[in-house]
Amino acid sequence: MDRSLPKAKLTTIAEFPPTYFIENIAIRRDNSMLITVGNKQELWFIPSPDETQPVEPLKLHTFDVAPSGVVEWKPDVFFISTGKFYNTDEAFLQCLDLRGWAPGAPVKLEQVFQFPKSVRALNGSCLVGPNVVLLADSFAGLVWRVDLPSDGSAPVARVWLEHESMRYYPGQLKPEQPGINGIRYAAKINYIYYTATAKKLFMRVRVDPETLSAVGDPEHVAAGRMADDFCIDEDSGVAYLTTHRENTIEVVSLNPANNSERFIVAGEPFTEQLIGPSSAAWSRRAGEYGKVAYFTTDGGTASPPPDGIRRTAKVLRVEIESIPEALRS
Repeated sequence: MDRSLPKAKLTTIAEFPPTYFIENIAIRRDNSMLITVGNKQELWFIPSPDETQPVEPLKLHTFDVAPSGVVEWKPDVFFISTGKFYNTDEAFLQCLDLRGWAPGAPVKLEQVFQFPKSVRALNGSCLVGPNVVLLADSFAGLVWRVDLPSDGSAPVARVWLEHESMRYYPGQLKPEQPGINGIRYAAKINYIYYTATAKKLFMRVRVDPETLSAVGDPEHVAAGRMADDFCIDEDSGVAYLTTHRENTIEVVSLNPANNSERFIVAGEPFTEQLIGPSSAAWSRRAGEYGKVAYFTTDGGTASPPPDGIRRTAKVLRVEIESIPEALRS
């Protein structure tokens, strides 16, 4: 059964032209943001917004290939994965150092690693330890682990986990839909959560806190949603999923036993403000974790609305009003 919750408050804080496919978002300590735009091969900066007034995005860089995941490694030092989707010979890890940077100044960006040729399509990423990054490979159907030596030597990559749930359906969905897509670490309970878009799955696997290896087989958390990315509220034990082609934000429990019902936070009924939601991250202002998040949309670039007209891509401030008791651990 699907149930709509009291509507979350959506405020547009930044806009991009139609056909901009905003891929991922990272929030800096001052609540400004980094945005990757896959189909334009660009990285953008969004100044810290207030609650009501939109801000003007600033383009920081244009890559030779498409950027996807962006994750903060150290304060104001980020890793961005780039590559050619469907190709197996070009995938990279870029390091963006914004320490001491001010808007308008050049950015310090360095390629630090080239992945093996078996990489297919890097997508979401997350930090699982002080020097360990996990990256979803949407078309290889697996997760890569990159260890970043503290002595400054070259990073080392290997397959962290491969599982049937992470695969996609080659040639069966048009356009091709990713297998594993978003990936996040719930550090308090030592689980990696991930979406598998093509198979409409939300999954988790336990992490050994000492070795940071996967423990046992992945298990189903929720199903039936063509989810893209998500953010986790560990304090409340829930995750907020973007359904992208379904134009909704939904909340699910991190505990598989609590997901007998489907709860929709925004997008039911359909709203033009929320067309093609893709990624999500929590505000870093004091007191806003679990209450205020920023969500990206593509305005219908991947899946146009019924009238066929693509709207502007947006970054939305989303205020969460309530969490169903049925979802609490």
